[in-house]
Amino acid sequence: MPTSGERPRPSVAAIRDVAQPPGHLERKNGEHWAGVLYMRAISIRVTWLLTKTPVTPNQLTWIMTLAGVAAGFVIALPGLWAAVGAALLIQVYLLLDCSDGELARWTGKTSLAGVYLDRVGAYFTEAALLVGLGWRASAVLPDWYTVLGVAAALGAILIKAETDLVDVARAKGGLSTATEASVAQFRSGLLGLGRRILSATKFHRIVQPIELSMLALVAAVIDLAMGDLTATRVLVVACAIAAALQTVLHLVSIMASRRLG
Repeated sequence: MPTSGERPRPSVAAIRDVAQPPGHLERKNGEHWAGVLYMRAISIRVTWLLTKTPVTPNQLTWIMTLAGVAAGFVIALPGLWAAVGAALLIQVYLLLDCSDGELARWTGKTSLAGVYLDRVGAYFTEAALLVGLGWRASAVLPDWYTVLGVAAALGAILIKAETDLVDVARAKGGLSTATEASVAQFRSGLLGLGRRILSATKFHRIVQPIELSMLALVAAVIDLAMGDLTATRVLVVACAIAAALQTVLHLVSIMASRRLG
């Protein structure tokens, strides 16, 4: 029971109404499948606990980034338990990525700085995990697997930069943020069909932290069974190829769409 004059703690349902508004989880490009599947059910309870602490949304975002970068360092270590630890750290990253926005919406502390830090955290995490995976796959440091890991990390950063630079270009031209409709509209029907086919394969997700940490864990189990690093090395090569293809195809997709006006 709250003492006299103490504001009662809001319920989880009350926070959910504000922090996870209707339609928020159904955003086509804004919500990760893992968030919808299980993490949002957990994060809203963590957000509820955080409402009575002095922790700010931006502080959560900093911790989120540290967890993601730490996963990159951990995955670089040998052994199955390193892969398990990295996967768990990425789950912490995902949890905080959900909770920082929820806490910001509940407290009314949404800000451009928060959006910026969230993007920086995503950049750092993807790059760190790919570099760490390349390091893990290397027999002699550095070797070609180290190079491929760094190349994949560079590709992942470029893909995100290509997306973000659309809004930069539109802002410089006095236009508002690109709509989802403009993303789906192509000047060529053949290119639009090609994009839909590639999107259906979901191959682009191989370099994203959540999927990559899970694949790295599976590869570590296979490596343990085989007694070598073949599975991890195959994964690194696949990531490098996927990142290179996405960098080119994503740029073509942007130029061929109506996102730039």
